[in-house]
Amino acid sequence: MNFPENLKYTKEHEWVSVDGDIATVGVTDFAQGELGDIVFVEIETEGESLDQNEVFGTIEAVKTVSDLFMPVSGEIVEVNADLEDAPESVNEAPYEAGWMVKIKLSNPEEVDALMDATAYNELTGR
Repeated sequence: MNFPENLKYTKEHEWVSVDGDIATVGVTDFAQGELGDIVFVEIETEGESLDQNEVFGTIEAVKTVSDLFMPVSGEIVEVNADLEDAPESVNEAPYEAGWMVKIKLSNPEEVDALMDATAYNELTGR
C-alpha cells in the first residue's frame, strides 16, 4: 500500500492535499483496493458548500456503492471531469489522475486534525 507522507488522511479513507486555501481530495490506495474495480464516480455537488463529514458524492465498484465524505468544510470548486469517462483512474492512480474534487477551505484548521501517513497506516493495519 502506498500512503504518501505529504498527504492527510481520514478514517473514511479519503486523502487530502492542501495548496494555499484549496484542498484536493480523493480516495486512498487502500480504499480503491478494498472496493475493487471502480466503474462509476458520481459527484453532483460542484459549487456547493458542504460541512466536514457531509456526503459529496458516491463511488461505485463492481460489487458495491460507497458514499464519499467531505474531509474538510468548504466549497467544491472543481470536480475531476475525467473520471466520467475513465473511473478506472481511481484504481490506477488514486493520488494523481484519480483525484475527485477540489475544495476551497472554509476552516483550514480542520486539516490539522486529520491523520498523517503513519496514523493512517496504523488504522489500516498495513
